[in-house]
Amino acid sequence: FGKITFDVDERGEVGLLTRNIKIQASEDAAESFFGGHIMAMPSSKMYIAGVELTRMGQNLVLARYPVHWHLVGDAPGQYIKNAAIHDTYNRCVTVHGTNFLRIENNVTYNTVGHCFFLEDGIEHGNEYVRNLAIQTKCHTSKPCVPTNLAASGEHAQPRQGLAQAGQRAVSNGIADADVLLPSDNTVASFWITNPDNVYRDNVAAGSDANGFWLSLPEHPNGQFEGTEIARTVWPRRTPIREFKGNVAHSNYDGFMFDRNINQDNTFGVTGSSHIGLSNPADPNSQPVVAVFENLTSYKNRNGGIWGRGEMHVFRNVKLADNAIGYTHASGAGGRYDYTSQVVDSLFVGETENVGNPRTPEEKKYGRSLPKPMLPDFPIRGYEFYDYRHDVVNTTFVNYADNATREAGAISFLLYTSFGMSSNNAVEKVKFVNAKPVHFPRMELKWGNDISAGSWAYKTASFRDRDGSLGLGPNSYVLIHDGPNNSVAVDNEACQVKAKWNAAVCRGDIGRLSFIDGRGFAFGAVGRGASSGPRPEDLPPVKLSHKGRQFSIPVGTNVRAGTEIRVDTERTEMDLHVNELDAGSWVILQIAGFTKADSGTAVDSVEALRKATTTAYYKDKDALWVKLVSPGDDGRGAPGGGVRMKVSR
Repeated sequence: FGKITFDVDERGEVGLLTRNIKIQASEDAAESFFGGHIMAMPSSKMYIAGVELTRMGQNLVLARYPVHWHLVGDAPGQYIKNAAIHDTYNRCVTVHGTNFLRIENNVTYNTVGHCFFLEDGIEHGNEYVRNLAIQTKCHTSKPCVPTNLAASGEHAQPRQGLAQAGQRAVSNGIADADVLLPSDNTVASFWITNPDNVYRDNVAAGSDANGFWLSLPEHPNGQFEGTEIARTVWPRRTPIREFKGNVAHSNYDGFMFDRNINQDNTFGVTGSSHIGLSNPADPNSQPVVAVFENLTSYKNRNGGIWGRGEMHVFRNVKLADNAIGYTHASGAGGRYDYTSQVVDSLFVGETENVGNPRTPEEKKYGRSLPKPMLPDFPIRGYEFYDYRHDVVNTTFVNYADNATREAGAISFLLYTSFGMSSNNAVEKVKFVNAKPVHFPRMELKWGNDISAGSWAYKTASFRDRDGSLGLGPNSYVLIHDGPNNSVAVDNEACQVKAKWNAAVCRGDIGRLSFIDGRGFAFGAVGRGASSGPRPEDLPPVKLSHKGRQFSIPVGTNVRAGTEIRVDTERTEMDLHVNELDAGSWVILQIAGFTKADSGTAVDSVEALRKATTTAYYKDKDALWVKLVSPGDDGRGAPGGGVRMKVSR
């Protein structure tokens, strides 16, 4: 493909693989995968320019890579430039215990294992500039056994939730003997273990798994594990030095910032969080915003961007032709001002680049599909997940339903059992030939987080700060798909958007839950970690409002100023209202209950309605409760909101 389409540059790269200076192993290396290697040892200096390297590296042998700086320490001025590294058997350029190198304008093709490889997480100050990595493979001749969050329907045996997905991956991929490191079965063109390095204008094209993968250990591992210097280095708290102008396309996941490695190099589908701090050694020091600029990620079979951490800003990113454009997970649940922001960016569902249709479904459709095994997979631009994310001054193009699959600009992670905040927000968003919102109905084959505890997606919602979606500033978009309709939606304040499986509502929206310790404290109703009974093992809670009834296992979206009747066979409940503005309230009439462990007792329903702080009243048939929000500064941080334990 050779053009800029919908303002996304999808022109194919051209990399010259021949050089006048050629270093190669004997021809039989193509059968044995035992090639040559170049290694700079401590105190040595290495400068490489204009060289072709082929049949290099020794498959499954540590420290035998085509080019390898090994424990050189600070090496300012040393470099590899304008080289071609192709048809090799064990990585491309390895930087191990070495700092301040320049890796520039190199091209790689048909290589095995993480290609541009930062080894132990102690390496810093290195500059990766204008490198092109094409066709990075997990193995010499067989497919990957990856650890990723693929849709369930992409597997012969559908997975059942994040925990089970991780266990399956450990048994089938991470523990394989035929990879050098466990992570090589989810290979990356750029493997990044310390954020204190420069990545500028690089291209990751055609990796079996990841294009760019930031996978950060708590402290440097490998050669440095347990050393005094390693104890002073905190990659997960180190600011991003520079990540700008990079391109990821034709991978499974384009940009991955998650699944951080353990000291033994194993990992899971979820990882510890990244937050840059002014003093990484001090967890209470001031946070530093991490900025990822001008990233283009397209034609990736799963996601354009997946991140995990706090105060990550993605500015002027262009995401196109992906199954999912963007998903970002939290790691601190409200401790910081925000988790992620996407600003001044562009999402395109489908461009003029039709790809290479191969399957019968693709040929009928007239273009390649990101998930050929799931031709009806709903493509979506931005997935809300966790807490707390903003999309600002961003345009969505070509997310329209058709006979093959549905689509939508804004959605949620399918079908998350972890938290989502109603304080997630959009502002100054535009839609061109795009359905603004799509909350897909439950289809097991589409989800990557499927378990009995998948409750959080049932309260999917986000705030429309400036009225971009048509119902005025500070309106909310709530899931409204039939099975997951909420008590917060009514005809007076909401417009139901049937094709979105959603409703757009005016008013202050927050969360009401009935089980303490489920999911994150910021309004989620996910299963979370709790020592209490499982929601599915408890009698349901039935809510009645304006003649409608809802059966709620864990919690629900709720509108400020609403009076709701509650019926249940439970003997006690932990009520929790949060993410409402300060002074906002809800009143619950809980049939058959008699006791409240907090609030002010009043002597009538009328007095309860006039109360300005949390209160309760007991009549002959029910306990009336008014829960008044103290506000949470838009965070919904742990401990926020108002709580009350009630019992019979």
